[in-house]
Amino acid sequence: MSVEGYFVTGTDTGVGKTLVSTTLMLDLRRRHRRVAGMKPVAAGTIATPQGPDSEDALALRAAGNVALPRELDNPYCLPLPLSPHLAAQAAGVQIDLCLLRERYRQLSDRADAVVVEGAGGFLVPLNDTQTGADLALALDLPLLLVVGLRLGCLNHALLTQEAIRARGLRLAGWVANHIDPSMQSADANIATLRERLEAPLWAELPYRPHSTAQDMLAHWSAR
Repeated sequence: MSVEGYFVTGTDTGVGKTLVSTTLMLDLRRRHRRVAGMKPVAAGTIATPQGPDSEDALALRAAGNVALPRELDNPYCLPLPLSPHLAAQAAGVQIDLCLLRERYRQLSDRADAVVVEGAGGFLVPLNDTQTGADLALALDLPLLLVVGLRLGCLNHALLTQEAIRARGLRLAGWVANHIDPSMQSADANIATLRERLEAPLWAELPYRPHSTAQDMLAHWSAR
């Protein structure tokens, strides 16, 4: 059977990709028996009883229902909260897209649906020559774009769509995430994005600090 998979990207860092990824995973669990998440590259760790770990990867594991070794669901867990290429340089490692593609293949063999959460924005550098866009191309998954609603998001969203389209990838949908409660004309911005993004709006998530994926599932559109 084919695996239902998505690559979650965002208009910027800090726009709610992890919240959207985990909400999507809960939605997928409604119709799939085995749902897994993958954070190929994480920059920045927190202390856990088992040692330093990625907060994003921990959230994805909690939302899924497939037990996976870390080398599959978070191959690169880099200590410093920097752009991935800089975090990798500081750690003395080189992010290898061929390795990430193979780890995704191994992970997808164990699941019916997989959500891959990218790092930062779509064109964030991963090494000296490659970006998050190259990773999305290597995995060849439909993309879900998280638009963090704040001033400037229209430009960021439309530029991201252009970058996705230029690589022959498919934008499956987008999520409007209210991250700035003081943003003016948020509804008008969403209306503009509905007109100009060539994909359906999957969800509009309200501004609720510290909300969980379970909280946001009620705002998720049936597909």
